[in-house]
Amino acid sequence: MIRKGLLLLLPILGLYWNTSYGQHLKAGFDPKEYADMLAICFLNADTPWTKKIPPPEDSKLIYRSKETGLHNRWDLWTYHGNVAVISIRGTVGNKESWMENFHAGMIPAIGSFQLNDSTHFKYRFAKDSNAYVHAGWTLALASMADDIVAKIKDCYRQGIHDFILTGHSQGGAITFLLRSYLEYIDDPAFPKDITIKTYSSAAPKPGNLYYAYDYDFVTRNGWGFRIINARDWVPEAPFSLQTTRDFNSPNPFQYVKKSLRKQSLPVRIVLSYMYGRLDNSSKKASRRMQKVLGKRLYGMVKKTLPQYKMPPFVGSHNYAPAGVPIILAPTADYDTQFPFDGKNIFVHHAYDPYRYLLEADYLK
Repeated sequence: MIRKGLLLLLPILGLYWNTSYGQHLKAGFDPKEYADMLAICFLNADTPWTKKIPPPEDSKLIYRSKETGLHNRWDLWTYHGNVAVISIRGTVGNKESWMENFHAGMIPAIGSFQLNDSTHFKYRFAKDSNAYVHAGWTLALASMADDIVAKIKDCYRQGIHDFILTGHSQGGAITFLLRSYLEYIDDPAFPKDITIKTYSSAAPKPGNLYYAYDYDFVTRNGWGFRIINARDWVPEAPFSLQTTRDFNSPNPFQYVKKSLRKQSLPVRIVLSYMYGRLDNSSKKASRRMQKVLGKRLYGMVKKTLPQYKMPPFVGSHNYAPAGVPIILAPTADYDTQFPFDGKNIFVHHAYDPYRYLLEADYLK
């Protein structure tokens, strides 16, 4: 009787799960599944041509969040009856959303910061204390995390154990961090027996190499993908600079001075000069990146989010890609289909080129 009453209540709450049919998630890249996720990503994009994209078969949008942070938003969909899809929106056309991308100073992958008077965001994205992540996209996740976690718990109570996380561009970068956050979440009430698959589409690099190592381990055996049009420049961002401080320990750079002392004086002078020129210039460039994209951008972000407290930036800017790469290789006629007009720098980043190459390379 109670179960029957709950089932009658679900439509009133706007929840339309049907756990009696559908398919469970399987490991591995599924081109048709990604095609559906790509459509769902762009249905959250608020562009005029988004209306031309049909929603995937057997899917339904059941929740759209309010805008938070720097114009961040996410959607919750049902997919094949017993799968929930969490879709993170990408960059929108205003300066605040772009500031989030440029707020690229690195912060520790384990830590906390104050988002506003009511939210102190505590997070863990990796086990290794050497792992660092993008400050702006961490800020974005901080503004959405509680809402997402609450909806996952709701889904779980209704019998949904399979989840797909997805996003395109900025949304794909945030999706990396969301997957890591859910892996290490400090919440006894969060369900542990759920399956999570991640499709980060056209995503920039979310953190340093040690973060990428952790993400790839967490999603090993076919549960975390980054899909890239080989003509698209966005997955190459942000700027990355590797210095001698960014290498694992032990490494030969730790012992350079000791090794040089064994050389004759003329050789020691020449090699010390050459090594110093290379090492100091890379560290100086890294410090400049940290200053401009970290502290200076923080000051700009704070004008929009005045209660946001500056996170602890680190002395590194060594960004690396994460996730199993799925490359969409341009076909012989691709550049004819999508020519660069000298103005639209996002010509290879949109829905149509990604869908076109997906069909040509994987859905023949």
